[in-house]
Amino acid sequence: MRYLLAFIVLSLLFTFPFNVAASEKQEDIYQKRMELYKRVEATTQIPWYYLAAVDQYERSIRKARKDLPAAEGLTGIYFKPEVWSGLLNPNPNDTNPERIQFFDGVGYDGNGDGKAEITNDEDVLQAFAQILLTYGTDHDNLKIGLWEYYKRDKTVGIIIGKAKIYKTFGRLNLDEHSFPVPLRSNHSYKNTWGDARGWGGRRIHEGTDIFADYGVPVRATGYGIVEMKGWNRYGGWRVGIRDINNTYHYFAHLSGFAKDLKIGQIVEPGQVIGGVGSSGYGPPGTSGKFPPHLHYGMYKDNGYTEWSFDPYPHLRLWSREERARNKNK
Repeated sequence: MRYLLAFIVLSLLFTFPFNVAASEKQEDIYQKRMELYKRVEATTQIPWYYLAAVDQYERSIRKARKDLPAAEGLTGIYFKPEVWSGLLNPNPNDTNPERIQFFDGVGYDGNGDGKAEITNDEDVLQAFAQILLTYGTDHDNLKIGLWEYYKRDKTVGIIIGKAKIYKTFGRLNLDEHSFPVPLRSNHSYKNTWGDARGWGGRRIHEGTDIFADYGVPVRATGYGIVEMKGWNRYGGWRVGIRDINNTYHYFAHLSGFAKDLKIGQIVEPGQVIGGVGSSGYGPPGTSGKFPPHLHYGMYKDNGYTEWSFDPYPHLRLWSREERARNKNK
């Protein structure tokens, strides 16, 4: 018993400072990124939230793909060495701005030190900004520039959505999450991701079912933008929200939507978006074919496609985090 108490005390002593230090380090990163975005905004007139949105999108897809190297600096934007220095440049590691320009590379000296370094955060962000500047700095022309660069409508939509989120809240630290239903509600759930489903054909269950009473509020789990709202013959009345980390959150079988909820709306953790119901498995209006519950799914986009992943561990984590926040209020 004495050893157990000693272990608990030591755990508390070491865990608390570590968590505080980690939080402070993350805030420092956000501050440095914002300073970088603001510097580039000052020289290009491209609003910082568009730069932040591109940066965050690129950082997200680098985490989701194995064919791209992990981001090491403040920025997540990635250029292939041959694109940076120029396809015909005999030196793929060239840092000379004039030579890079001669070979039609995108490399740019963003901090004025006479070098265009692919490992320098300001050079990289300025290089991407210069690409956008060839189209303009207003919203419509920035969208055109993004499409010309990525050649994918969904990518452009995701980035523009992120920009709107950043602009709305005016900050980068948007990491907080909430559990999809109030913790005080009578609810239950278990890990059902990947289970077999038969209605409408053989398929797997792409989410976690949270059983609760009819009409229990359904809440946004994070900061995001409403990408989809409407009826689906499987999910019934459902809402789709894209968060700042490029994760798509899917809420299905709702009894209805929150008043005035609309596509393109910005939401925050804990904001009510609808109610638990039993809609779905049929044409619009079908309900009652199963007990009331919320189907909650999570999907990740990697720049090419989107796939489902298990939300259960995240739900457990967000529940613990929200309880801790409520306890400290």
